[in-house]
Amino acid sequence: LRRLAASCAEFLVHAVDVEGKQSGVERELVEVLGRESPLPVTYAGGARSLEDLDLVAQLSCGRVDVTVGSALDIFGGGLSFDATVAWDGRQRATA
Repeated sequence: LRRLAASCAEFLVHAVDVEGKQSGVERELVEVLGRESPLPVTYAGGARSLEDLDLVAQLSCGRVDVTVGSALDIFGGGLSFDATVAWDGRQRATA
């Protein structure tokens, strides 16, 4: 990550084993990103609930952002877009 950091402004990391499956986040990957990334990083993959979003924040000590795609109700999933926007607002208010 440190070597790559010299060539970019931030990282977007897709957990391809879980992306699009709504099977939960890759815990170990999120922990490593939170601990080791020298740049801002966004994690993508597996998130299916507000609890998963909380888990990413917890495992990364608040250092990793998370993106949600197919799990959102606007794309046919079960996670409310409005609830997700509200969750993000709460995160920003406490940052």
